[in-house]
Amino acid sequence: MDGTRRELIKSGMHVAIVLKEDQRTGKLTEGYVKDILTKSPLHSHGIKVRLETSQVGRVQKIF
Repeated sequence: MDGTRRELIKSGMHVAIVLKEDQRTGKLTEGYVKDILTKSPLHSHGIKVRLETSQVGRVQKIF
């Protein structure tokens, strides 16, 4: 599943995000969703979330 639709992402889900500093390389960071930061229902680059580790990025993959 991809991370472009807000309705598919819930707090506590295991996801892979791309951090702002990793956007050029595409390096993914795995973790669990703490907060959903994007308010719109869709975002072409991925829904922005905060992980339980306080890292912020856009969801690329949902596990």
